[in-house]
Amino acid sequence: MPPAPSKKEPVPQIDQKKACFALEVCPSPIHRWGIYAQERIPKGRKIIEYTGEKINRKETNRRADAPLNYLFTLTSYWTIDGSVGGSGAQYINHCCTPNCYAWIVQGHILYMSAREIQVGEELTIDYRFDHDVAAVPCACGAPDCRGTINLKKEPKPRKKTVKKAAKRVKTTAKKRST
Repeated sequence: MPPAPSKKEPVPQIDQKKACFALEVCPSPIHRWGIYAQERIPKGRKIIEYTGEKINRKETNRRADAPLNYLFTLTSYWTIDGSVGGSGAQYINHCCTPNCYAWIVQGHILYMSAREIQVGEELTIDYRFDHDVAAVPCACGAPDCRGTINLKKEPKPRKKTVKKAAKRVKTTAKKRST
């Protein structure tokens, strides 16, 4: 069971200026706090902008060691730290089959609905941690859960397989032209 928020801990708030729909922060079965839809959200709509302090690589590395951090990589150099001036989007939890996705446009991180989201449903996003960093266990509970927040390393195709496939395409193309 993931750690629950402390009873003494104040409930985080949503910055309504950054949200396009009614959202609520509540304890989550996935991890600590979660964001829940308070109205139906149609597919393909902006839900909330992920905001916070913009920090460089050096500061990102320093803050990454904290037990809880809300770091979202914007570019290879810049990161947004949602724990400093965050909109509340930093509490959207990971799921291997998410109902939201991130869209980075002109230096802004927008959380968009991947499908229709029902009232009371927890908003989730695939964090897609790199397979080369330490594995983080996943508690999403999805039927096809990867077991980790990290992406699985895709095996490289064997060279012979690629060559055979290329030969097959050439052979098929010759047969069709005659």
